[in-house]
Amino acid sequence: MKLERTDIEPRNVPRVAIIHYWLVGMRGGEKVLEALCRMFPTADIYTHVYDEEAVSDIIKRHRVFTTSVARLPFARRMYQKYLPFMPRALEEIDLAGYDLVISSEAGPAKGVIAPPGALHLCYCHSPMRYLWDQYHVYRDSSGLLTRFLMPHLAHRLRSWDVVSAARVDGFIANSNHVAARIQKYWRRDADVVHPPVSVDEFMPLPATERGDFYLWAGELASYKRPDIAIEAFRELGKTLVVIGGPDKTWQRLAQDAPSNVTFLGKVPFATLKDQMARCKALVFPGEEDFGIVPVEVMASGRPVIAYGRGGALDTVVDGETGLLYQECSVSGLVAAVQRFEIEGLDQLDPNKLVEHARKFDEAAFCRGITASLAKHGFEMPQSIAAGRV
Repeated sequence: MKLERTDIEPRNVPRVAIIHYWLVGMRGGEKVLEALCRMFPTADIYTHVYDEEAVSDIIKRHRVFTTSVARLPFARRMYQKYLPFMPRALEEIDLAGYDLVISSEAGPAKGVIAPPGALHLCYCHSPMRYLWDQYHVYRDSSGLLTRFLMPHLAHRLRSWDVVSAARVDGFIANSNHVAARIQKYWRRDADVVHPPVSVDEFMPLPATERGDFYLWAGELASYKRPDIAIEAFRELGKTLVVIGGPDKTWQRLAQDAPSNVTFLGKVPFATLKDQMARCKALVFPGEEDFGIVPVEVMASGRPVIAYGRGGALDTVVDGETGLLYQECSVSGLVAAVQRFEIEGLDQLDPNKLVEHARKFDEAAFCRGITASLAKHGFEMPQSIAAGRV
């Protein structure tokens, strides 16, 4: 795709292109994109599919260009079906004239061809799960046609994925867990810069205003293991509040859930904050790449009971900000909740939990990105570093 530029940037400001896999909603990856947009207010954004109504005003203020995938039928809804077309679409983007390229990788984004003189830094939320560690899970849960096609398409896409990793000058992983997977699948080292969490939007409540319930919150995806939480609390008999969608999923889960498990579905942000601040603890039984929800709960002054794998190892300190347990099972979570209560970890100092959560705020993210850029020879202009252009 050819970009016709106008010289709107001052000469002392580098020209920056941010490549984001797709823009059809606001989740964790888009929160990272927002932070990058604040760091680089004149950056252009390239993405496979763009739904302007589904993104924030911060993103809308930037020029957004789509790849050829956006011109395919029903692309906004069926974009994931067009995964085989994305490698070529990325390579068609003309990035001539840019000084810095930052790709935001969870779906295909890093495969662009950067100009010879530009630095290409990839912020990796995760190597594509459906090609690597979660390939068989995705295939087994797909329809008949997808199950038939996946072995043929995934083989070629893996080859391209490894080849395109060699085009990147430097990698940043959102957790040590993801950094290990980058080394495993792409044989590349990565700096670790945790994604930005809006810590200041959360606030602890006095002890007298807290409840006597546990909380599970997030998208009701199978890998987040809400099933383990529900069955564990069936056995424990304690109150569990479940927040998250999609609606069909929680309504299905609610049909067989015990009476001590309450489903609120998707809730307004104010309700989510209130539940986080009032809960006894968050239960986090899945293995995630990073996991923003535990940090948000700690910013609300409450501890976390987490399965000790994945991103939780970066955010939860056993015995200090919550509890880590080692068996991903109903019995493992039951034992963890019992240990949590025996050791009185619900009495952890809320102020210390908030202080710990601040290690993951946007300021820490910006410092990490700036340090990684400097490591690769790119010095942030003072005007950008100060938040001005």
